[in-house]
Amino acid sequence: MGDATGSTGRGRGPWFWLHPILALGVSVGLFGGVLLLRWLVAGVEDSISMLYVLPVALLALTFGLRVGLAAGLVAVGLLVAWVAWSGEQLSPLGWLSRVTPLLLLGGLVGVAAERIRDADRIERHAAEIELLQRDAAEINDSLIQGMAVTKWLFESGQASAGIELLEETMVTGQQLVGRMLGSDSVLPGDLRRSRPGARRSSQ
Repeated sequence: MGDATGSTGRGRGPWFWLHPILALGVSVGLFGGVLLLRWLVAGVEDSISMLYVLPVALLALTFGLRVGLAAGLVAVGLLVAWVAWSGEQLSPLGWLSRVTPLLLLGGLVGVAAERIRDADRIERHAAEIELLQRDAAEINDSLIQGMAVTKWLFESGQASAGIELLEETMVTGQQLVGRMLGSDSVLPGDLRRSRPGARRSSQ
């Protein structure tokens, strides 16, 4: 089962996924409003109780299958309480026509919402992998090319230029890895090595 909250990317998705507590509050308000309207309007000929589909659907979309089914049961319980208090009578068909949509809606919408969140999570994961692969390829190309030129410089007797290019290649690799990790800060430890002459002069 998909995670009810936090499954979508930060700042992505409909408002009830981004603000589940607000969605819960709105749903409670809708339950209360429909219940109040049901108490104020007598008779079973008006399908006021079917307005419970609004909070049931909202909770199912926000929190998934289990909460959707629970919301449907809450709506059915409120309907039963109203029938018992008002003294109204519902035929078996009347009960079936009111209870079944509430439960089915909570279950089906909850399942659909979880599958949408799972698909979104898979899509974001695939995009992250693609980005990592592209960054890794860039790091590989940069380092391999730099090392190849450095090797040629050493073989041709240009040791000073080779050391300088090696330092630049290592710094470039450090920067690319830092970017891939999502940080502009320098990685722990300085990859650059001072030239032997500079090290001796500093001593």
